[in-house]
Amino acid sequence: MQLTDLNPQPLILILSGPSGAGKDFVLGGLKAQPIAGTLAFIVTNTTRPKRADEAQDVNYHFVSQAEFQRMIAASELLEYANVYGNWYGVPKAPIRAALTMGHNAIIKVDVQGARTIRQVLPQAVLVFLSPPSLSQLDERLRRRNTELPADLACRLKTAETEMTERSDFDYVIINENDRADLAVAELEAIITAERLRASAREYLL
Repeated sequence: MQLTDLNPQPLILILSGPSGAGKDFVLGGLKAQPIAGTLAFIVTNTTRPKRADEAQDVNYHFVSQAEFQRMIAASELLEYANVYGNWYGVPKAPIRAALTMGHNAIIKVDVQGARTIRQVLPQAVLVFLSPPSLSQLDERLRRRNTELPADLACRLKTAETEMTERSDFDYVIINENDRADLAVAELEAIITAERLRASAREYLL
């Protein structure tokens, strides 16, 4: 066997955690690292209205209800769910394209979505991004100021349940306040370690 036969295996990495844990912020930090050239950041489809600070095809692929239902019928989504009254779904095509190019596919989903992906892609690497505590998560969501009080209470109640599922993930990263750089470094270390695993992965999409 030649050493060139031992090429690192591309992986599918799922980043999940409660709303407000800082998933977007950490992924933004990862995109600024040299490793970003080996990564494909998969953008999720959603029927949720676009917020003022969001960009089409960057934060999400914002689609109509009709288009989302068409994608479900055509089996174009790896997983999908209705969350807080809006549909979210991960498209299969860009994941296939990333793996074909030898790139690692990075997917951000909620905890429910991560659970579903674990069932359909058991070799995916699941990372749980956690706030230091529920009280600090409460503070973050209030500072974000994107939810009505009733919605905020619902998110916090959901987060409390989601935090109990951390043990079902392969890795847990604590995203400390004002230390997102550490969370980014830990996520990068996970990607590097998993990429160098000797056992081959096979993803059926």
